[in-house]
Amino acid sequence: MLVPFIFLQRGLHREIQAVLLILTRRANITMILFSLLFFPGVFLHELSHFLMAKILFVPTGKVSLIPESMPDGRLRLGYVEVSKADILRDSLIGMAPLIVGGLFISYAAVYKLNLLPLWDALRQADFMAFWSGLALLPSLPDFLLWFYLTFTVSSTMLPSESDRQAWLPLAGVIIFLLTIAIFAGAGVWMLKNIAPPLNIFFQSVAAIFGLSAGVHIFLLLPFLLMHKGLTKLTGLDIK
Repeated sequence: MLVPFIFLQRGLHREIQAVLLILTRRANITMILFSLLFFPGVFLHELSHFLMAKILFVPTGKVSLIPESMPDGRLRLGYVEVSKADILRDSLIGMAPLIVGGLFISYAAVYKLNLLPLWDALRQADFMAFWSGLALLPSLPDFLLWFYLTFTVSSTMLPSESDRQAWLPLAGVIIFLLTIAIFAGAGVWMLKNIAPPLNIFFQSVAAIFGLSAGVHIFLLLPFLLMHKGLTKLTGLDIK
């Protein structure tokens, strides 16, 4: 679920930027409009970094929600300066947007958009129930608001490259400890006591990424068609 979600997220961002750039023909205005579109998600992303650092007693510095074009061509929508700590705290701070974003999407999906029945119908290949449930979504209270928030939060919750710097060392430590535990004879105990809750956790994570991917699929086609239509009308295209 994570891999297709990443490709869909990047593809949708590219199409949105292309549409905005063809319409405005100004890179600076496109950057402003793009950042405004994703502002709720960016705000939650950076806030989660900031709060996690404070909870773990890691000093923070400058906080910015102003979009900035990077030398490598990427667009940075915001950042929080955080001091270096140990690999565990650095990993948790980097993972904070994914944790908070996942919790928000879970709340919106279960209590506001009622998406879990659609997810279950899709997993069971019950397409009649899926399309019937999908047709009822626009009638839900504040559907457009919660759909937009789910989209913008899910689209900005993935940790950046700098957020993931401490993950590899931490993963190495965890694998090392697990190896020692298995050779010490704890493998059967772990399969019985740790594997079941871990399986439930990964199923929940897969559902979050699956729902996020579904939202992006729903929006990707309209923006792709707008991109193609504007290219034919104006003769301009963005590669």
